[in-house]
Amino acid sequence: MAVRIYTDEIVNAVCLNIASRKGILPTEVEVQLSWEEEYGFTAEVWTQGRSQYLVEANLLEAIEQYMLKQYNRRVFRSQITLDVDEEFWADIAD
Repeated sequence: MAVRIYTDEIVNAVCLNIASRKGILPTEVEVQLSWEEEYGFTAEVWTQGRSQYLVEANLLEAIEQYMLKQYNRRVFRSQITLDVDEEFWADIAD
């Protein structure tokens, strides 16, 4: 069954992914998603007073991990489609 996750879950996915990589709590991570014609989907992430930018591949990786840990579903990047209208969402195909 196909699944759609929205902004909050995408942000949670990024927070969990970054926290795991840096050995910090997910609550110590702030995320701002964006979409620009030139760069596509990106996120600015703040941790420990520092900022970094994530590209779409990083977002897809975070969503892959999130789907595995939260939904017990192994998905691949090719199954994930990001989109934005009034809010961000990701469609995960079967």
